[in-house]
Amino acid sequence: MTAHSDGRRTPGPHHADLLTIGQLADRSGLAPSALRYYESLDLIQATRTAGGQRRYTRGTLRRIAFIRAAQRVGLSLDEARVALDRLPERPAPSGTEWDRVAESWQSRIDEQIAELQRLKAKLSGCIGCGCLSLTRCALYNAADRAGEAGPGARYLLTRDPDTGPEPVPPAVGTCGTRRGGR
Repeated sequence: MTAHSDGRRTPGPHHADLLTIGQLADRSGLAPSALRYYESLDLIQATRTAGGQRRYTRGTLRRIAFIRAAQRVGLSLDEARVALDRLPERPAPSGTEWDRVAESWQSRIDEQIAELQRLKAKLSGCIGCGCLSLTRCALYNAADRAGEAGPGARYLLTRDPDTGPEPVPPAVGTCGTRRGGR
């Protein structure tokens, strides 16, 4: 709320409660370019001064901390935005509201743990064999569809990268030339 000299109060933050982008960068540990990027994704919001300078409420620091926590557990910025959209902008979200959002991350974290355990098992097997073969290793070259078409940069030779590697060349005659060719 902003207090006026006549005692009236108007909703919204007082100018002293707003942070410049530099202050927000210093307090959050993010570069101003990252903050502008977050704003372009609607993760955070700024008001503008008459001169067009960005001003952020102090609650933006909490939102940034939330975004960074989401990224740390492996959520994308889109997923963080979805979670933030479920929280009120004002007043600051309650502990219960934050907890509800954090609970929604539990299944995602469980999936990541399972994936890391699968990776760990494959890695243990790889360390045991030591091959790291480009043609056989299930960790280093898992499900290599392009490799089935032959050596080389198969996707650079592909006519349609969405459907897979280069099609098998036409049949070759007995003399080593293509049928119907020279």
